[in-house]
Amino acid sequence: MAYNISGNQDGLNGRNKTYIIPGRGTVSRKTLVKEVELGKHPNHSTYKINGQKYVRANPDITTCNNVNKS
Repeated sequence: MAYNISGNQDGLNGRNKTYIIPGRGTVSRKTLVKEVELGKHPNHSTYKINGQKYVRANPDITTCNNVNKS
């Protein structure tokens, strides 16, 4: 279970093709989407853009745990 997942913004137009999970390393979008949908990362959810699923942090009052920190 990961609390802080970072998107690498390494896909087309800055979309996340891979993500980094601290202590685990780089994970593909497909793998992480599957894990989130199985409930392995309860603080995250998936959303679909143009037919592709992506991972995002569930909303809360902090910004330090967002997938794409700015």
